[in-house]
Amino acid sequence: MIINLKDLKPLDAQNYLQHAIAPRPICFASTIDAEGNINLSPFSFFNLFSNNPPIVIFSPARRVRDNTTKHTLQNVLEVPEVVINIVDYTIVQQTSLASCEFEKGTNEFEKAGFTMEASTQVKPPMVKESKIKLECKVIEVKPLGTQGGAGNLVIAEVLVMHIDDSILNAENKIDQTKLNLVARLGGDWYCKVDESNLFKVEKPNTQLGIGVDALPTSIKNSKILSGNNLGQLANVNQMPFVDAAFEDDKLKSIIQYYSINPDDMEVELHKYAAQLLNVNKINEAWQILLATTV
Repeated sequence: MIINLKDLKPLDAQNYLQHAIAPRPICFASTIDAEGNINLSPFSFFNLFSNNPPIVIFSPARRVRDNTTKHTLQNVLEVPEVVINIVDYTIVQQTSLASCEFEKGTNEFEKAGFTMEASTQVKPPMVKESKIKLECKVIEVKPLGTQGGAGNLVIAEVLVMHIDDSILNAENKIDQTKLNLVARLGGDWYCKVDESNLFKVEKPNTQLGIGVDALPTSIKNSKILSGNNLGQLANVNQMPFVDAAFEDDKLKSIIQYYSINPDDMEVELHKYAAQLLNVNKINEAWQILLATTV
């Protein structure tokens, strides 16, 4: 299916985009207007865009159905400050409740059952129950249009971070396994980040990976190894060589059993290598695969 977004109704375009571009972190923004009225509302058009200076951007879009603007947008135009309270699984239902379109002047802290906590450098209060709070000053608000669904980029500099001790490791860094973040998908769908779905992907920092194009042909054209597997293998900074000291009983068994049929042996070795790669045993997988290339 090919879709030209200009041919769609705004609500239909929104549905496709928000299902496809996900998961999206949630900006749970507390703001205040010139009269001192406090607002608390979540936005999933949000991310980190710079470390130095520390800049985050979120977008309270104009409502698609009637082209009205949200209280958060009105507030940051009056008082250019915001606290971004990071949402984890323990507060996701209350966060969703705070997204209700209450009348202006309604305190969503009270409606959603959150505790207001005084900030140190900005006027809006923090959500005490959130494990990470970002006190920010708004640098710019950039409208992206005047029609329903148009975003308004709120560009904010993070002044202070508040981090709950319970999610820190021994080095006083955030332990990703302790912070059960949630993110928005399309429609009513969310996702939760926990140890059951966390995984690591090694990044080449100072050394370049050799690239998929440099892999031996039998590996690169494998019908067994996935694109992810090839990416793992190609992320080494130099082509591995056969390690004479490497021993593996399953490797020996495969070579002995399939020695009269090299094609079948290659298939079995690739299957075994894929199993190793799926548990991130890259060096071992390379040794298995090199047995088919020598």
